[in-house]
Amino acid sequence: MADAKIRLYVEHPLGEGQTVPLSRDQAHYLFGVMRRGAGDALLGFNGRDGEWLVTVQEASKKGGVLRVEKQTAPQRNPPDLWVLFAPIKKARTDFIVEKAAEMGAARILPVQTDFTNSERIRQDRLQAHAIEAAEQCGGTYVPEVTDLQKLDRLLQDWPERRQLMFCDEALAGAAQNLGAVGGPAWAILIGPEGGFSEAERARLHALPFAHPVSLGPRILRADTAAVAAMTVWQMTLGDWR
Repeated sequence: MADAKIRLYVEHPLGEGQTVPLSRDQAHYLFGVMRRGAGDALLGFNGRDGEWLVTVQEASKKGGVLRVEKQTAPQRNPPDLWVLFAPIKKARTDFIVEKAAEMGAARILPVQTDFTNSERIRQDRLQAHAIEAAEQCGGTYVPEVTDLQKLDRLLQDWPERRQLMFCDEALAGAAQNLGAVGGPAWAILIGPEGGFSEAERARLHALPFAHPVSLGPRILRADTAAVAAMTVWQMTLGDWR
């Protein structure tokens, strides 16, 4: 039996003795790319039941079956944190999704702002990046990546009691105190490459649930800002404390 170094996300329930069918793509990855075969072990998770040791029961080019052996880690869910960001260039958008999944986002929401360069995204491709990030970093939870939606509509239907950390580049160098704001449900909003429009900034500053913050004395690129913002939030209010 090979060492269980491969981690695979599956959609089926996981429990001792259960069997899990593999899709054609998963079979190609395991048996064609990674050269695994019957009897080999790997780690499986589904975002709900923790991590499990599984073995290959059947292997073929078009599919396969895994057998669930024993749990290796409990389910670990992130804080109730949404990450809102304006899509940018393809590779950098992928980076934001991957890092948000690694750093503990519960939900990832691409938003269209006044200065957003991209008018559409491939939601399925970004969701796949979130899955890959969880597979590679040892996570047992995969955040949902939603389809692109307009920021003004999202703010109009904003859920009650969810606070919003609004990263305002116009406040570079200003002091901040998120620790004084209570509540377990939060969201982080990172603007596009061109920043927020004056109308958007005025609206956000007027919202009772929005808390404008600075990410330091320098204006950051959008993808850098996403990582910096999550770091600030996790160390102040999240599960890094």
